[in-house]
Amino acid sequence: MNFLKKYHSHLIKVTIMKNKIKIGLIGLLGLASSFAGFGQNEKNETFNYVADQFADLRILRYNVPGFNELPAKQKEMVYYLYEATLCGRDIFYDQNYKYNLILRKTIETIVGTYKGDKADKDYQQFLVYAKRFWFSNGFHHHYSKDKFFPEISEAAFKTLLNNSDIKALPVNKNESVQAFEDRITKLIFDPTIAPKKVNQDAHADMIKTSAMNFYEGVSQEEVIAFYDKQVDKNSKTPVMVGLNSKLVKENGKLVEKKWMVGGMYSTAIQKMIYWLKKAKACAENNQQKEALEKMILFYKTGNLTDFDNYNISWIKDTASTVDVVNGYIEVYNDPLGKKGSFESIVSIKDQISSKRIKAIGDQAQWFEDHSSILPEHKKKKVTGISAKVINVVVESGDAAPATPIGINLPNNEWIRGAHGSKSVNLDNIVNAYDNASGGSVVNEFYYSDEIKERIKKYGSLADKLVTDMHEVIGHASGQINPGVGQPHSTLKNYASALEEARADIVALYYLMDPKLVEIGAMPSLECGKTAYDEYITKNLLIQLARIKPGDDIEEAHMRDRSMICKWVMEKGAADNVIEKKMRDGKTFYVINDYEKLHQLFGQLLRELQRIKSEGDYQAGHDLIENYGVKVEQDLHKEVLARYNGLHISPYNGFIQPQLTPVIKGGKIVDVKISYPTDFVEQMLYYGKNYSLLPLEN
Repeated sequence: MNFLKKYHSHLIKVTIMKNKIKIGLIGLLGLASSFAGFGQNEKNETFNYVADQFADLRILRYNVPGFNELPAKQKEMVYYLYEATLCGRDIFYDQNYKYNLILRKTIETIVGTYKGDKADKDYQQFLVYAKRFWFSNGFHHHYSKDKFFPEISEAAFKTLLNNSDIKALPVNKNESVQAFEDRITKLIFDPTIAPKKVNQDAHADMIKTSAMNFYEGVSQEEVIAFYDKQVDKNSKTPVMVGLNSKLVKENGKLVEKKWMVGGMYSTAIQKMIYWLKKAKACAENNQQKEALEKMILFYKTGNLTDFDNYNISWIKDTASTVDVVNGYIEVYNDPLGKKGSFESIVSIKDQISSKRIKAIGDQAQWFEDHSSILPEHKKKKVTGISAKVINVVVESGDAAPATPIGINLPNNEWIRGAHGSKSVNLDNIVNAYDNASGGSVVNEFYYSDEIKERIKKYGSLADKLVTDMHEVIGHASGQINPGVGQPHSTLKNYASALEEARADIVALYYLMDPKLVEIGAMPSLECGKTAYDEYITKNLLIQLARIKPGDDIEEAHMRDRSMICKWVMEKGAADNVIEKKMRDGKTFYVINDYEKLHQLFGQLLRELQRIKSEGDYQAGHDLIENYGVKVEQDLHKEVLARYNGLHISPYNGFIQPQLTPVIKGGKIVDVKISYPTDFVEQMLYYGKNYSLLPLEN
């Protein structure tokens, strides 16, 4: 719930590369006068950031600054965590849909062994489908959650199957090849089978109409009743019930199949533990060692109290250079916001760039005290916030190929209140987007030269500051009233969208506050104006390019941003705070009064925090449904035409770097890093070397 999930892609990167300023270091010691030149990240002409483009997707690459300078022992630890990360990737595929691993094995067999002409149109169209499948970790679009299909006929698909290695196909015991062909063809092509991975329609049974593999044979009503009985509203240390299990009905009774050693996903988890133990032996300090020990214990026991204990230890490790997120983390793929998707991110700290985000984190109490939220909803003492900038080494599961650019964890509210949280900005990921981007979106969707020039000057920094403030201050702010349950219980299917909106609005509220200039986090309020310009235009116009004609907005982050923008449009209409302008048949949104918009953001922040603090489901429902869901169809049609005319992809993801150990005398003495360029080749390699689960779970 607290990742700035794929925020770059949600808002679509629009930084203009020519003469741009990339601020990589913002500190407190007399740096405000140096904004024009220091810490610039000029476009890297020697590293090819763009690897592939197909459908609505683009495949990028990122490098890992600082890796080669790590001591050998830290490189060794990174390698072990890298292996653990890749050993868990099958879990996410299976969580997304029960038959994804069977489908992936079939796809890998065709792409890897097809004996026909690979230049043939049918094969090339199927290859696009395969790449889309790998990108989305299954056959549901990673963002819209809709099932997608090959652009070939069923007959052509069967021809591809029959011209591949039949022995390598995942045919069941006592199943004929013909029966397998019919079964797999129906799974792929039938639009009535698993049409939606996550259904957010509040008028439907969201469990029965969602294809994710978190529940089987149960209804939404049964799920809610089952977990409501487990929630102790009087507990000061409640676990996130249901986070690490599949809920099924067996012999008329509801049963949880936990994701743990000896339970569901055991073979992959045991292999992860093997590598995590090796990483623990290389720990930089006792705190890091303790955190890894508790992570391993959680995977062995499946006990959510053990998971909370691990998170507490992980928060306390602020000194280590190497870090890892590994576990069942975000709940966006469960329409009820309970089940955690597997993900893992291995990283190293960027010591220099971390000064910018630390400057913000050090002022967390000031931001809390000066927030627009009601006094009773403020934390009297903000505890344990740590913030840093990292360079990612490898990602898997729900973090790859599409990745977050900011992290704030853990998600359990009582831990955040009592022990704090850890916030990071994924710097090399952000820099890869910047180096791969262009200015066509800015030129198309922003109204005036003044706004475009301001984006050119401040856009990259504004993006980073929104991420920093969203993660470090936004998710860590406010408190829930005594006796009110956790948001996933009180706000239910709206919890994720409301939490992301709350963190967004905290960032927006302070981006026009002189405090950020005072602490050296930005050069002037012109940077804040840029953040406002981008937020309004991206989310009233540009993000519509991601929605199919006729569809409502369903993804939590898109709902959050649509709600914020439409709410302030409506509340500021009398003062013409944001004006809709037309030019040459094109729609633009122009901010006329930045200070009044700042005040409106403050009002909405107060209400969003009240909803969370009081567990006001109806008010949360009304905000999202009234402002965040519906799409103006004529405007949508216009935006699609304008965006399609730019010939760019609205979604981006990454090929992962590859680590190779150097072994002498049976010991790792060094680790080499390389940067693959072929997405298909990497997916086939992963399938061959990290397929650790049964094909059906």
